[in-house]
Amino acid sequence: MTINGTLYICATPIGNLEDVSIRLLKTLRKVDMIACEDTRQTLKLLNRYKIKKPLSSYHQHSSRQKEDYLLEELSKGKHIALVSDAGMPGISDPGEQLVRRALEADLNVEIIPGPSALISALVISGMDSSTFLFAGFLPNKRKPRKESIEALKGETRTIILYEAPHRLLDTLEDIAEVMGAGRQLAVARELTKKHEEVKRADAAQMLKHFQAHPPRGEICVLIAAEPKQIKEVSLEQVCEEVEQLIKSGVDKKEAFKMKAREYKIAKSLIYNYFIEKTDK
Repeated sequence: MTINGTLYICATPIGNLEDVSIRLLKTLRKVDMIACEDTRQTLKLLNRYKIKKPLSSYHQHSSRQKEDYLLEELSKGKHIALVSDAGMPGISDPGEQLVRRALEADLNVEIIPGPSALISALVISGMDSSTFLFAGFLPNKRKPRKESIEALKGETRTIILYEAPHRLLDTLEDIAEVMGAGRQLAVARELTKKHEEVKRADAAQMLKHFQAHPPRGEICVLIAAEPKQIKEVSLEQVCEEVEQLIKSGVDKKEAFKMKAREYKIAKSLIYNYFIEKTDK
């Protein structure tokens, strides 16, 4: 009986080739084949660490027949590493479809975690990271792009977008128009590379900056959450909401933190009222 191979989903450096894990290198050295978005980009990493493996091109324009071939090789017992040009495959990336089909075929799939542009950009932006929304790439055409931004306008979580340098100015212009020139943004560009830049400003200032300094490289755009309107609320209602969160599976301490942050109330005030109420 043939034992199925394993599809390894491998996160690769988003820029600096030294951002590799020992486990990633071990995996790339042991697989039978590497399915990659761009063989030229993957070869830079392999050459840096003196790894020689057969490469199979797999990208957004690959046919279903290419997926069939990779799945067939896995079913024959071959081990395949799936990599993108940078970061984690499957995030705004064609690898998502291959992973789904491998799982549907009951093949072995294993994750090799590592660098992620969106998480790196979120952390270095200084924006609220307690809850966020990743919206990927916005539509290319202006009308659907503005409609997408309109749908995100009232979002109370930090929003993370991917954007291409030749579309950044159009996107910033649309954000300023739809969300307001004062909406706070961060643009993280070329993270971990020599010319890394993280710019923090409102939408109007950001647009002006990049009009004067045409952007290059990989870009993440972060949009600050729309400030919540603080509601008049009783401590009793807040505690009822805390209780609902706890019943839904949220950790008690985290529930207090969430409601304190939402209503701008001291956590100790909510906690003391909650204890007094539950002790009765």
